[in-house]
Amino acid sequence: MGAIPILLIGWPALAAAILPCIRDRRARGAAVYAAAAGVMVLATALLAAWLAGGAGRDELYLETGLVDHAMLAGELVLMGLIVLLSVRHRKYPVILLSAGQTLLVAWSELTSPVSPAAHMRVDGLAMLLCIIAAFVGGFICIYAVGYMKGYHEHHEEYIDRSGFFFSMLFLFLAAMFGLVLSENLVWMYFFWEITSVVSFLLIGYTRTEEAVANSFRALWMNLLGGFGFAVAIAYAARACGTVQLSQVVALGAAIPVVLLAFAALTKSAQMPFSSWLLGAMVAPTPSSALLHSATMVKAGVYLLIRLAPALAGTLSGVMVSFIGGFTFIVCSMMAIAQNDGKKVLAFSTISNLGLIVACAGIGVEETIWAAVLLTIFHSVAKSLLFQAVGSIENSLGSRDIESMHGLLLRLPRLTYLMGIGIAGMYLAPFGMLISKWVALKSFVDADNYLLVLFLAYGSATTMLYWTKWLSKLVSLHHTKEVVHDKTHSNQYLSMFVHAGAMLLLCLLFPLVSSRIADPIVRALFGVSHEVLSMDVLTTMAVMLVSILFVPTLMFLLTRSAHRDYVPIYMGGANMGDNTYFVNSYGEPEHLYLSNWYLRFEFGRRRLMRPSVIVSAGVIAVMLCMVIGGAV
Repeated sequence: MGAIPILLIGWPALAAAILPCIRDRRARGAAVYAAAAGVMVLATALLAAWLAGGAGRDELYLETGLVDHAMLAGELVLMGLIVLLSVRHRKYPVILLSAGQTLLVAWSELTSPVSPAAHMRVDGLAMLLCIIAAFVGGFICIYAVGYMKGYHEHHEEYIDRSGFFFSMLFLFLAAMFGLVLSENLVWMYFFWEITSVVSFLLIGYTRTEEAVANSFRALWMNLLGGFGFAVAIAYAARACGTVQLSQVVALGAAIPVVLLAFAALTKSAQMPFSSWLLGAMVAPTPSSALLHSATMVKAGVYLLIRLAPALAGTLSGVMVSFIGGFTFIVCSMMAIAQNDGKKVLAFSTISNLGLIVACAGIGVEETIWAAVLLTIFHSVAKSLLFQAVGSIENSLGSRDIESMHGLLLRLPRLTYLMGIGIAGMYLAPFGMLISKWVALKSFVDADNYLLVLFLAYGSATTMLYWTKWLSKLVSLHHTKEVVHDKTHSNQYLSMFVHAGAMLLLCLLFPLVSSRIADPIVRALFGVSHEVLSMDVLTTMAVMLVSILFVPTLMFLLTRSAHRDYVPIYMGGANMGDNTYFVNSYGEPEHLYLSNWYLRFEFGRRRLMRPSVIVSAGVIAVMLCMVIGGAV
């Protein structure tokens, strides 16, 4: 097994180095397919080797003097790149953040004596994140081949830098593999910073003024978290004599744990740091899908799940759980006021991440079980939704939800895929809803009634904005508008694989619980209580089969039948085509139906500032209390 983790990191890194050199579009597409397939094969090989070895905790002790120095040099190169770009765009505070944390880690690494420890670790949680990153991320890269062609045909004003774009996607995957497989905090920090810099470059891909501003916002917020990570490393090395993550958790060292938790909150875009992920929407859709589903934000929740045993029952855990629950309800409310499809997905992502963060902050077996399941289902469903919205945008020329009225008639395949993704996010008995129910039960058991309120009302608002969007897609009316589906076959391949995986995960929910979630919980806490009985899980799977069977049968029986549409009457006689009616002046009036977005009540301008103030205040107070010794 020893060589496979290194290959899993090295293969996409090699692809990232080669892809910018390939100028021919077809050759570059073939290289992307080969690189993505290689990532999936290596992840599968690592899984097979891990299972063959007993599916336990495998630690890799490496003679890494040269590697450590190479990583240190890499950190200095990243700092130099940030300094150069910050000077070019006059973002001088970013320089201080980058230089401060890089020099602190370098000083700690060179001067702090630490006990010998494992550098890498393969266990259930690391393996899960590797599989998610490999397959979800790999198919996003495949999807991007066709998408980027259509993107630059639609946006001729942007310079085509597709080679650079694909290079950054694979570098992101390499960094994600390195991050989740690292046991050494210094190693983890190195890959952590790579994800921050690569996300900065992806967000600024178009080089517009808005893209540059949003990319620097993402950079300084993630560097702020990185600074907390660097201080945690320095403190752990000096005070605890170790930079091994599992040892820091086992010791329950309050200051390193709270600083690492703070870093995770920034990476997972929790309040008050959510704006960087919202700004990432200016980037092409594949990068949004990768950031929101398989890599960037999952790095934050991954670290919090690792820290969960040390967070349980502590002031740090209170901070994390409150910020997560507060983010969940606030971002769910703000999503209601959005009519831009990608912004709805962005707010939904931050909201669901908030729920995972809240579960990690509570830090008991039930909540971590729910967090693991939420991570799995959210990764697949959200990646599918981002890809579908990107394809719809390339075909319609818009990602406005209002322009998707009656999309079932105009782009039926994309609508079906969107429907599966949306259903997976909030309808029973799909995994997201089941996981939310378990989280609710665990919050009640923990007597945390504030989180119960956050989850209850946040789930209600979630139902509202998903239902609005779904009803818009399936609202039928006659239209003379002809829409050509510009989605390429490789894009459909990725989306159908995601949709199939979504349905398969739901059908196999009992196995997902018993073979994935339970072992992870057992590895973290030493014990694993039965959250949902096998009888309950089996019943849910049967319910899902029934839900899928009935509409599928009806579709097969009625697909060739004639469909009658009821004429629409609005203030006067229908003009005959269901798109115009006679108004009170006897003139033809175009029929237009629109959703109500409640912007006065839930608009971003109205809720964002007070939410940022509240969350920033809570984090500041909690950090001061923990660092001041109130634990």
